[in-house]
Amino acid sequence: MSVTVADTLFDTVPFEDDDHIPAAVAVAKRSFDIAVALLALLITAPLWPLIALAIRLDSPGPVVFRQLRVGRAGARRTELFEMWKFRSMRVDAERLSGAVWASKRDPRITGVGWLLRKTRLDELPQLVNVLRGDMSIVGPRPERPGFYGRLEQAIPFFAERTCGLRPGITGLAQVRQGYDTCIDDVRRKVGFDHAYAMRLTGLGTWFLADFGIALRTVMVMVTGRGQ
Repeated sequence: MSVTVADTLFDTVPFEDDDHIPAAVAVAKRSFDIAVALLALLITAPLWPLIALAIRLDSPGPVVFRQLRVGRAGARRTELFEMWKFRSMRVDAERLSGAVWASKRDPRITGVGWLLRKTRLDELPQLVNVLRGDMSIVGPRPERPGFYGRLEQAIPFFAERTCGLRPGITGLAQVRQGYDTCIDDVRRKVGFDHAYAMRLTGLGTWFLADFGIALRTVMVMVTGRGQ
């Protein structure tokens, strides 16, 4: 079977064992992702140079921070991808500590970074990840490989949360709980992630879930309730 660019872009080629997500939902979800990502990029385009300038003036280092994350999981392979964010921490944030979760008053976060995280503007570059096919607008939060093995051993059904499903910029767990600061936060989020996956069985339930979560995310950004 030949695979075209359109097939890959709109998810008409199944990802291994993702047949628990109906093909119509997969295509509609991917179309929704592309449309929302393009619209969001258009609306926020004037902010990008301002954010870049603010980061440059606030602390030394790159404007965009890139980090390896775990993507969709299948029976025979798990995707890894490079997630993009506006840098909100010092460049040497984990030089001594290694991979750790951010805390509410994390001293590694820069002044501009604090504002970016409160408004979730630090995640705008992930719209590019969505267009590349690495991520979805709504889905489970992508985890770092450094945490993945430990979390999979400690939390039942942790790995299944991204089975055949792209991780998201936002999600039910993110709008209900926020950023992870410890393993107990992740444990609670897994329940939200599986509850979201159960909404992907039909077009109606999927659309209400994604649209509602996207709308709540906008409210978090406007009210500055991020972390």
